[in-house]
Amino acid sequence: MRLLLDTHVLLWALNEPAILSPAERNAIADESNSVAASVASLWEIAIKQRSGKLKLPAPAADWLPPLIDGSKFDTLNITRRHAFAAGALPAHHRDPFDRMLVAQALTDDFVLVTRDQALRRYGVSTFEN
Repeated sequence: MRLLLDTHVLLWALNEPAILSPAERNAIADESNSVAASVASLWEIAIKQRSGKLKLPAPAADWLPPLIDGSKFDTLNITRRHAFAAGALPAHHRDPFDRMLVAQALTDDFVLVTRDQALRRYGVSTFEN
């Protein structure tokens, strides 16, 4: 299975895995699954830290790369195809980062690991606990 982690799931997986459900932890740890973290999530984390909405132990640019490099997570870049797909999505959700994750999951055939029920309105495959 190809898993794309929503931003909150990425943060939990890297820093607070006990918050994840056992099914989420097992799926992320399963070596037969590929797990991706979107550049959109990294961007969102950096913006939220800068605005004071997210507290991290160090600047995101210093703190996140070693954690991601030490994980088995692939980094999913944003392509033109993703940008156009995100722009074409209906207005079910206003958060541009979530819209990008949905577009990437739909475009690249990922299962989105998220707790945000509103994203299911896009018809994206989501991980069910």
